[in-house]
Amino acid sequence: MTQTDMENDMKTSRALRSLAMIAMMTIAVISSAQADSGRMLPAKVPAAYTQECAACHTAYPPGMLPKASWQRIMRGLDKHYGTDATLDEASVNQISGWLQAHAGTYKRVAEEPPQDRITQSAWFVRKHRKIEPAAWKLVSVKSAANCVACHTRADQGDYEDDTRRFPAGLDARSRRAWND
Repeated sequence: MTQTDMENDMKTSRALRSLAMIAMMTIAVISSAQADSGRMLPAKVPAAYTQECAACHTAYPPGMLPKASWQRIMRGLDKHYGTDATLDEASVNQISGWLQAHAGTYKRVAEEPPQDRITQSAWFVRKHRKIEPAAWKLVSVKSAANCVACHTRADQGDYEDDTRRFPAGLDARSRRAWND
């Protein structure tokens, strides 16, 4: 092997290492951005969470609330926002452990919202500030907790703007404010 061949091999090796480093950094940035968003459901959702919690309401991504809120919610299932949502101990332990492991830890959810309600958290109120109070009362919406009324993929943890739709019955004035 000539001196030139060895120099070319070294350059190629350095270039490949640089590309590999860039790829790893890109993956790390994308992964942390998704993890930090808190709006996505983690890859592995316990069957108990889907069967029990999502049977009555949106399967909220655990990153939408801090650990302390999830702890209180899981300890108070006998009076879960006016409903008895009591579960067997094994299900409570499985769901609670998963919620704790994936709870929001970033600035947006650092505060514990009033009554541990996602819809009363500062970030939720800020994101929905242009929604008229009457919109929450539409038959197609019913409440701010009915995320799938507007976010078509909320049941999959996808709250991105490109998957939103106007709920049935939303007036023209509210539609204009929606897109501002």
